[in-house]
Amino acid sequence: MKTAVTFPSNNLMLAGILFLPDAPSPTPLPAVVVGHPSGGVKEQTASIYAERLAREGFAALVFDAAYQGESEGEPRGLEDPFQRAEDVKAAVSHLTARDDIDPDRIGALGICASGGYVPFAAQTDLRIKAVATVSSGDLGTVMRNGLGGNQAPETTRAMLELAGAARTAEARGEGVRMQEWITDAVDAETYEYYRTPRGYHPRAVQPWPVRTLDQLIQYDSYALIRLISPRPLLMIIGSEANTAYISREAIDRAAEPKELVVIDGATHVSLYDVDEHVSRAVAELGTFFTTHLAAR
Repeated sequence: MKTAVTFPSNNLMLAGILFLPDAPSPTPLPAVVVGHPSGGVKEQTASIYAERLAREGFAALVFDAAYQGESEGEPRGLEDPFQRAEDVKAAVSHLTARDDIDPDRIGALGICASGGYVPFAAQTDLRIKAVATVSSGDLGTVMRNGLGGNQAPETTRAMLELAGAARTAEARGEGVRMQEWITDAVDAETYEYYRTPRGYHPRAVQPWPVRTLDQLIQYDSYALIRLISPRPLLMIIGSEANTAYISREAIDRAAEPKELVVIDGATHVSLYDVDEHVSRAVAELGTFFTTHLAAR
């Protein structure tokens, strides 16, 4: 079962979908907040995972980030990492206020960029009792270092100069400068998911404001990841993922209890929607959340 919901985040109304198990529960349910990738929308991979978690007995809440999808916020397409983390906390708040959810049994799952935003939010939001990621992609690291971790400092500086020029243009009333950022040249696998019928959604991956660049470059998802402890952390990656190093580095920085699970043969994007790989990831997530969100 799924229900459309709305809730506020920093005075912006977010649009969400709450997935519930088909069988009614006589007691409040454990719940998982599920965050979507950068530029994605709630109807894509986040809903695939939420629906499967609902089959496992959890309530699962997906939502469009502020400035994206059906949620409020201008300029459209803005990827503000600090707002994205606030959106996760707002989703938790929404769940805690519902009579059908147990406020002491709420976890969170971040996919791709939300695999950075969810741990970042959980570092200081102790209401999140268990933290998991799939194909985590910290956009701060990617923007500073590139997908492979070898970006030249001159490239980072050039992006900051573009962002500064965009802010100046806005201040002069010249409008918001926008930039296409999902291209075949940047990452063919991501492009194939978002720009072909495989994963296409009309509200997904819109051009983003150029000033997004400086907001992301200064952001570090895992600076205080040790604060998640003693709550458990699970990070799932594909053995062939070009972003796998991000989760490995995050796990190294985290404190116990922590676990890194590698899905053999999976890539970053195959964990979005390829049934074989998603099913293996969901099996790990189901066990993880069942164990750590058990009735107390």
